[in-house]
Amino acid sequence: MDYAEFIAGKHATTPDSGFSRRVDPDSILFPFQRQLVEWAWLKGRAALFADTGLGKTPMQLTWADGVVNETGRPVLILGPLAVVRQTEAEAVKFGIDGVAVVRDSSGTSRIQVCNFEMAKHLDFSAYAGVVIDESSILKNAFGRYRRQLIEWCADVPYRLACSATPSPNDHTELGNHSEWLSVMDHAVMKARWFLNDLGDTVQPWRLKRHAVDDFWRWVATWARCVSKPSDVGDYDDSRYDLPPLRIEQHVVSVDIVKDAPDGMLFRVPEMSATSIHREKRRTLDARVRMMVDLVNREPDEPWVIWCETNDEQDAAVAAIPGIIDVRGSMTPSQKADGLLAFAQDGGCIVTKPKIAGMGLNWQHSARAVFLGGSYSFEQFYQALRRQYRFGQPREVHAHVIMASTERRIWQAIHRKAGHHERMRVAMLEASRKAAREYTSRLGYQPSHLAPVPLWLRSLTTLGEK
Repeated sequence: MDYAEFIAGKHATTPDSGFSRRVDPDSILFPFQRQLVEWAWLKGRAALFADTGLGKTPMQLTWADGVVNETGRPVLILGPLAVVRQTEAEAVKFGIDGVAVVRDSSGTSRIQVCNFEMAKHLDFSAYAGVVIDESSILKNAFGRYRRQLIEWCADVPYRLACSATPSPNDHTELGNHSEWLSVMDHAVMKARWFLNDLGDTVQPWRLKRHAVDDFWRWVATWARCVSKPSDVGDYDDSRYDLPPLRIEQHVVSVDIVKDAPDGMLFRVPEMSATSIHREKRRTLDARVRMMVDLVNREPDEPWVIWCETNDEQDAAVAAIPGIIDVRGSMTPSQKADGLLAFAQDGGCIVTKPKIAGMGLNWQHSARAVFLGGSYSFEQFYQALRRQYRFGQPREVHAHVIMASTERRIWQAIHRKAGHHERMRVAMLEASRKAAREYTSRLGYQPSHLAPVPLWLRSLTTLGEK
């Protein structure tokens, strides 16, 4: 072994643990989606970080169907409640039989779909494969669902995690995915590629500068990050061009002299959650009036009203007659009914990003109001992507209404947007390189017969003579 081979052997990699299989030629999947599914079958345990609208649902259904055909055992798909019902409906649309929503493991369907809340009633040993739809549920390193899902699925041979790009400001979410896939423990990942300057587990870890390329190379051995078809190979992106997005900021003035502390001319709000909520209460009525004015300008449009607090949600319900109200105090079934009613019938809906900000397809709507700022860029991004996604034919208008004292929140969101973009670019580049290597590994596969040119046949004849 020479030195180059020795160094190459030090790179972390993930061996294939699945099976080789081709997607049915009659499948409605696009070519780039077929390649991703076939790669995920070969890996056995993999993650698909495909941006909103790229077809995660048909890909995960096709992957599950292939695992059932390969093993003769059922596959489980876990996801948020409203997304679970949507998955069952999508299976009919994509021609995949034997898909049913279940509440326990007594079902006999080939592909069983269940929401996260009911997963505790399942016997995971009954399944050959498990798919986590909206796998960002693994984000919290100490979260209950993360710990349970890792424990429940430890002995399931085939696993697939599906999500949009992971949290932009938390690389350890990737470690949680790799641990669920039994690729590498997240603590081992942090020790290998990350460091904490303060020696404090509460503070964020950062990627070591000399380890950046090696880290993303390793991620690409078990995950694919896709923002458009050409990220996978030589595929056409034309049908995935998004329409324009217009984000308008509406600022409501706040009297910063009122309630100023003793000895101070002005009130300078802190960036704490308590202080921000206090500021929001001061401007609630003005923000709701502005929201109503925006909705009344285009009354025939289906509107999504995003709020952060119960007070904002109550005020929106009182201000707009007939609005669909979906909130945390409702039962899972009531939430699902409300979310699907808006998807099918339109109108106007008010809810929170943590309830409806994941997985839902609302391309029928192109108008949204954010009734206040938010610290979470991920929630803002995901909420926006319910409407601004591939398949949306119209320009999307998003109105962000905030108090003048909330501008610093908006500035923080834009800083996180920069972090998100840098992470996305790094993941995409690593995925593109890995996809090219995977394609070349498949070898040349001619798809049509080509005639031999006359001049070449003449040379061949001369050589024989």
